[in-house]
Amino acid sequence: MTPDEISQRLGSLRDAGQRLKRRSLADLLGVLGAVLDTWRDPNSQWRRELEAELPATTGFGTPLIQRGLEHALAGWTSRALSDLATRELGAVGEHEAAPRHETARLRMAAGFDTTAVVLAGAIPMPTLLSLIAPLILRSAVLAKPASRDPVTPRLVACSIAEADAELGSCIDLAPFDGNDTACIRSLLRADCVYATGSDATIAALRSLARPGQRLVADGHRVSLAAVATPSRENSVTDLAERLALDIALWNQLGCLSPIIVFAVGDEPSGAEALAEDLARELQRAEKMWPRGAVDAAAGRDIARERAEAELRSAAGRRVVVHCSDSTAWTVVLEADAELRPAPLHRFIRVVPVNDQAALLSAMRPLGGQLAAVALEGFGDRADSLGRAMLELGASRVCRPGCLQSPPLSWPRGGRAVLLPLARLGDLER
Repeated sequence: MTPDEISQRLGSLRDAGQRLKRRSLADLLGVLGAVLDTWRDPNSQWRRELEAELPATTGFGTPLIQRGLEHALAGWTSRALSDLATRELGAVGEHEAAPRHETARLRMAAGFDTTAVVLAGAIPMPTLLSLIAPLILRSAVLAKPASRDPVTPRLVACSIAEADAELGSCIDLAPFDGNDTACIRSLLRADCVYATGSDATIAALRSLARPGQRLVADGHRVSLAAVATPSRENSVTDLAERLALDIALWNQLGCLSPIIVFAVGDEPSGAEALAEDLARELQRAEKMWPRGAVDAAAGRDIARERAEAELRSAAGRRVVVHCSDSTAWTVVLEADAELRPAPLHRFIRVVPVNDQAALLSAMRPLGGQLAAVALEGFGDRADSLGRAMLELGASRVCRPGCLQSPPLSWPRGGRAVLLPLARLGDLER
């Protein structure tokens, strides 16, 4: 696509968006809620097409995609979408024409005429929500698909058009090479920009954005797990099974995939048992949802980190490597809390720490990058520890096994879902 074609599409969307502004919030939520319900249905046309086409561009196997969608979309209902709008914008139908109140002020939230959405990665759920959110605010959407996933945005746009032709005319795609600065400049002529990607990608977009332009950005983030480990005599199989699900789904390529499991306890055997059980569960996950192929560079990264762990073990450190014959999965039981590279693709480190203070100290360097933390086993200390994680920078704390199924209302990056894409104003009477 050329810069001129992008400009033309933005112009057409701006015209279509004017018609969109005449529609009520309740009407739009009804349509988009029905679209979500369709995507939740494993037998729907759109789910079947996504499961058929996504493996070729992402490398994910079909069983992995099916399990990941089933797990993540379970709570993404039309009711959840309505609740999200109510939480952030006010009760449906009331925030647009609220009665006078004591302050004689009515707060309004309005979407921009056009929103450019820059997509990244290969996981379908963030794409689905990123495309729907501006439409709720009556903002027409022009989306640049991610290079690894041109499939999801196309199918989402088609599903919206099938549900409502007028709404479908308010969303379009602009595929182009992400290194094409001229095309990026044309895309940034949109009134609002919502971008996801690496920190380098976000920095490049900021450098090209117009002064004062609304740019909502989600850069690089990571997730962790912290569990109070039992003694070797007590089974941790159920916990390991849930952690393995968090690790295996989407091959750790999303910000909600844990890269470290902190094993909290002063008994080393607890961390050893957890690493052993986690290795067994990842082996089982590989049979149910094969990881699929990875590129040569990723394979080299995994082999290098395995070899360095083996060297630390040979040097007398209490390091244990559990791994498959291939690079399909790896569990490294570390001897200390030093931060080391995360090769991803089902490579996890189990890091022992003695107590809660040591845990927070080990996590603090990652605070600015935290997305979510899975906690378990802390009993009546769980709430206070969870608050400490939020203060550290996490925007979500949940149980192991739930990392990959965030609610629609999850405040990614510590902010609301819809409001950052809107202009707020007070009407004083």
